[in-house]
Amino acid sequence: MDRARLSYLRTGATPSEDILTTAEIGQAPDGGWPATWGAEVASIDATCFRLAELDDLGALGRPAARRGLDWLASRQQNSMWEEDDSLAAEAPPWAKPGDPEARLFLTANAAFWLSVSDLDAGWGGGQYGALLRPAGQAIAAHIGHDGSWRTFLVSAWLSAAVLHRQDMFYESARIQIMLGDRLAQMSPADVAWMASALRRVGVAVDDWLLTAARRRLAETQRSDGGWPSDDGAAFDVHTTLAAIRATR
Repeated sequence: MDRARLSYLRTGATPSEDILTTAEIGQAPDGGWPATWGAEVASIDATCFRLAELDDLGALGRPAARRGLDWLASRQQNSMWEEDDSLAAEAPPWAKPGDPEARLFLTANAAFWLSVSDLDAGWGGGQYGALLRPAGQAIAAHIGHDGSWRTFLVSAWLSAAVLHRQDMFYESARIQIMLGDRLAQMSPADVAWMASALRRVGVAVDDWLLTAARRRLAETQRSDGGWPSDDGAAFDVHTTLAAIRATR
């Protein structure tokens, strides 16, 4: 599957049906994907992760991904997203039901993928526009005057991407300035994820933050061509694929 992701990112090669079916496996009847820590209950975090893998295969337009996106849309409550209460005992910190930091992360993550879907479709306000507008406002309400963000760092660049798509450029720029200040201390994995997310929603390739991110990736690339993951060597390929996506 990783080889198929690489081929698609490099050349746009369509993966085989077997690869795509494998990538979609495990989808719950309601359309989401469960996490390994969540048994059969679909998870917002796990569904977003699976959509990211499918995106690297050019598969967001397939029925499985469309059902996953519709399930994400159905999970919005009061402009934001939160995991099902039944996952509280097993959920990791970034997905804990009832935790405000987790709620902000899940909102940014879900809104990001709904934004990507609408962007790909090319529809005016988009299929999910009515959900994304209040989500963008909720995200903006949690930004400090200095662009600071009281939650996980990943939420910052996902939020900047969502706000960019909502034409909330001032709010997005405030977050990007904060990210620029922290870029030198960010891990290669975070820089790759940030840059690929911003490029995915159409931030210009010559944008100052993306230019700085590419410079940081060049500085941290290993002699074998890859980049290290924050989660151990088993995930180095995932980080390297993100870096490739960020520079294409």
